[in-house]
Amino acid sequence: MAHEAAYDLLDEGRALALKGDWTVDTIAALEEDLRALREQLQPGATLDVSSLGRMDVAGAYLIGRTLRGAQPDGKIRVRGEHASARKLIETAGKSVKDPAPPPSHPHGFVGLLEVIGRNVGAIGEEIIETMGFLGETLSVLGRLVLRPAKIRWVSVVHTMEVAGLNATPIIALLSFFIGLVVAYLGARILGDFGASVFTVELVAFSVMREFGVVITAVLLAGRTASAFTAEIGAMKMRQEIDAMRVMGIEPMDALVAPRVIAMLVMAPILTFAADMAGLFGGLLVAWAELGVSPNMFFNRISELVPAQHFWVGMVKAPVFALVLSVIACKQGLSVGGDVASLGSRVTTSVVQSIFMVILVDAGFALWFLEMDL
Repeated sequence: MAHEAAYDLLDEGRALALKGDWTVDTIAALEEDLRALREQLQPGATLDVSSLGRMDVAGAYLIGRTLRGAQPDGKIRVRGEHASARKLIETAGKSVKDPAPPPSHPHGFVGLLEVIGRNVGAIGEEIIETMGFLGETLSVLGRLVLRPAKIRWVSVVHTMEVAGLNATPIIALLSFFIGLVVAYLGARILGDFGASVFTVELVAFSVMREFGVVITAVLLAGRTASAFTAEIGAMKMRQEIDAMRVMGIEPMDALVAPRVIAMLVMAPILTFAADMAGLFGGLLVAWAELGVSPNMFFNRISELVPAQHFWVGMVKAPVFALVLSVIACKQGLSVGGDVASLGSRVTTSVVQSIFMVILVDAGFALWFLEMDL
């Protein structure tokens, strides 16, 4: 049975006498008292172990930390006989290292350059990691295409419903209002030049080529990508992903691939719905403000608007879907062990997704311009 650890301060702070057993089971209650005792120790105070019972490394570390500040040369002087106290205190003292000095941060212009450099470095590392994750995702998808029986179709269909089908109303409604606004602006501005009838072409061109797919991608970034990151990140925090690996289940197969496949399927469908909703908004304005009947509206589109504009918009949809799902899953798998990390990764996922949608769309615009499409 362990004896209670105790101590006495002798000779007005010139000696510290230990009593009882100083082990990990008995010293917890003394830590705060020993912190306060440092102020009462005289320089060069000695340690009396004559009445000391058992001692382990934890007790030796605690005593060493208390006395070391009172030693001018850092060495603890021990008096009395004990089988292991002196050796344990020396061993514990060797493991104690001075705390690292706080990092110095330059100020002014040099400090600004340091901040810029650190941010540029972080962005570079993030790009490299994301590209690596994209390559791993494409490799997994290629392997699953060759062996479709390995695809988790239940997860794919569930994600298609949650991430795609349930997003249809908000995407259609927003695209409807976008078509409405474009038609109003076209009717007003083109009307000043006596060309208000070209409002139909303006609505069809802008909605099918740009607004439909971009609005769909932005809404998926804010709604679906953030949900992907939060779901996977929460699993990472609860160590469910580690448990999956222990059971032989690869997270890339079970978590990433179903989400990417579902997004690749649903993004073109949602883009088509957004196109139709946007055209319907433009149709209502053209009918109410310009007297263009629905038959005339669709006839002008079929006769004067080339089908390539529709396909240009549809081609972008799967690319946006791949970009959004890769960023969302990568950020989810990068979540640490606390809630702050989860919130930070969700925010990063949304910001990166929207940024990449705009960047990729600009790249598509330049490429289609060079291709004369």
